[in-house]
Amino acid sequence: MTVTLEKPAGRPRSLRRPQLPGARPGRRQADRRPRPAPRPAGPPSSTDTAASVLSTSFTMIAIVCLWMAAQLLFLGSISQQRAQDLLYGELRTDLAGATAPVGPVVPVGDPIALLTIPSLGIEQVVVEGTASGDLLAGPGHRRDTVLPGQVGTSVVYGRAASYGAPFADLPDLHAGDEIEVTGAQGVATYTVLGVRRAGDPLPQPVVEGGGRLTLVTAEGAGRLGAIAPESVVYVDADTTKAYPAPPGRPSVVPDSEKAMAADAGALPLLALCLALLLALTLGVVAARQRWSTALVWVVASPLAIALSWASTDVVMRLLPNLI
Repeated sequence: MTVTLEKPAGRPRSLRRPQLPGARPGRRQADRRPRPAPRPAGPPSSTDTAASVLSTSFTMIAIVCLWMAAQLLFLGSISQQRAQDLLYGELRTDLAGATAPVGPVVPVGDPIALLTIPSLGIEQVVVEGTASGDLLAGPGHRRDTVLPGQVGTSVVYGRAASYGAPFADLPDLHAGDEIEVTGAQGVATYTVLGVRRAGDPLPQPVVEGGGRLTLVTAEGAGRLGAIAPESVVYVDADTTKAYPAPPGRPSVVPDSEKAMAADAGALPLLALCLALLLALTLGVVAARQRWSTALVWVVASPLAIALSWASTDVVMRLLPNLI
């Protein structure tokens, strides 16, 4: 007996999906329903804003603190050396043109002499003024004394631990070492009498027609003595050949120009620097709400470093002038 299987009837034509023109038969067409439009981004939440403020503030504080430490220990020496190069060129021009100052009144910050100590390898241009800001450029001449090389006693201050520390090795001088000073009136060679500290006896008065040079710096004790000097050191040196000193120099100097003194007049400038740093911080916080964090810091970092540099110079004026 033969059984014939009938082929099942195909899908009714009315139920088949119609083919689109140009479509390959047998493939389904993707739905072309329109996608929903993206929702506009809303304002940042209070949590995101607080996190941005905190991260920006901590980053700014870190930049300022690290830059201050680097400038005090390392970069200040570069700044001081740059200032010395400029002062040396200015003094050389003045000496060649016979316009170097001889006193009695010299503008603060002007170069007045070249100080050379061969035994310590020191060659520094001395500027007028001994305030903390004046000594950022190099050793400074106390204005109520005669200029180096002139008849009488001349006093020169120098830093011991920061901004090049030109007088850091001053306590290593010994009696008989020579100090040479080149100024507008010529060259004077001094012979060191000795090193003294607070409580030590003063040297004998200067001989008639002679000159004395007293170099002043600071020193400390212990492991932090190099960066936190606390006592004053004096080096006295005499010469029998000195040049006349014109009368009329100041009889006193402000307290800010005395040994281990600070310049309180820099407080308004420090307040301005801090205000600018605060404004920059707020600007970075606002900018991070619109642009990427990396882009914002690429633009803001140079400004932060420049303000940190200026702030460090101002802070140094508020610290003792011999450190």
